[in-house]
Amino acid sequence: MPNELDIDEWAAEVGLPEGRPRRVTVHGSPVLHRPCQEVTDFGDELKQLVADMLESMDAAEGVGLAANQIGVDARVFVYDCPDETGFYHVGAIVNPVLLPPEPGVEEDKDDEGCLSVPLEFSPLARPATASVTGQDIEGRPIRVDGTGLFARCLQHETDHLNGILYVDRLEPDAREAVLAENTRRIEAHEMPPWSEGAPRD
Repeated sequence: MPNELDIDEWAAEVGLPEGRPRRVTVHGSPVLHRPCQEVTDFGDELKQLVADMLESMDAAEGVGLAANQIGVDARVFVYDCPDETGFYHVGAIVNPVLLPPEPGVEEDKDDEGCLSVPLEFSPLARPATASVTGQDIEGRPIRVDGTGLFARCLQHETDHLNGILYVDRLEPDAREAVLAENTRRIEAHEMPPWSEGAPRD
């Protein structure tokens, strides 16, 4: 198992520049509802994007964040998320591909939320383990395996980059309820300050 690092330690280890938080897009933003573009340039621009994504995730107290959640059409997500043992995984995956679950893998039905539909949660069943292949920020092939909440995170964030939000996987009544409350929060100015749905100064 890799050594456990916090966000700042991992960012320093891989040579990220200083990041700045950006506001998180909300359900209905077009960039959230279409597949993202493959990343082909593994230079400084990608490192800056990953640094900004980490800062944005941290500001929103999230465990994962996809590039389109800060309005960028690129297949990359970051994570700072515990697995079923409590071990925190920190990193970024570029051009992720979610592998099919192994035969017989149990499903875990638990509440799921999303920073792009903030403050709302709904039960959703997903495989209890997950594996994603892709590239690191230097373009080298990697594979990341997850259990528990980290497995859910890997699936949730890969979905984002395919234009799918967790609400799209809910039963119609549950989906309608979550989105209705999201709309109400926006109209009532109750969205968190890091969200695009919050009023600007």
